[in-house]
Amino acid sequence: MNQKSLHLISYGLYVVTSTDGEAINGQIVNTVMQVASRPPTVAVAINKENLTCEYIRKSRVFTASVLGTDTPMEVIGRFGFRSGRDIDKFERVRYRTGTTGAPVVLDHTLAYIEVAVAQEVDVGTHVLFIGEVVDANILKEGEPMTYAYYHQVKGGKTPDKATVYIGDEDLPEK
Repeated sequence: MNQKSLHLISYGLYVVTSTDGEAINGQIVNTVMQVASRPPTVAVAINKENLTCEYIRKSRVFTASVLGTDTPMEVIGRFGFRSGRDIDKFERVRYRTGTTGAPVVLDHTLAYIEVAVAQEVDVGTHVLFIGEVVDANILKEGEPMTYAYYHQVKGGKTPDKATVYIGDEDLPEK
């Protein structure tokens, strides 16, 4: 089996955020999808070891901010390759508190989707959080960043906690 074929599935790039009381956190994800239209329902896959997963489990809410192709690698690095346990990811990042209490990232965001979690599904390394959209809006025009654009144009890497991470131990023997 060639697991690299999974890289051909289309993905976007998002900052998914949540809250735990006064504390906020967020991370880069590529696995956000609309799964139903009535009511509008969205799902996100979050690594079980990430602080954002803990916050979503506690608060039962998350926001997905859709990133544009103008997003600098510094923003992606801050939210995608650093832990909220070690740094304040929102330092020098414009955001506002959304309807759910989760932050909406304003910098480089084309649109946001706020979700109240209805269920979670354990999918191995990740948790799939599924919930109803409670607020959403377009903030500016632009081209959404796909995961392919992130890799091919921006030269981005895949962190080991990403849904699409393939380590050497996961590749088939030749």
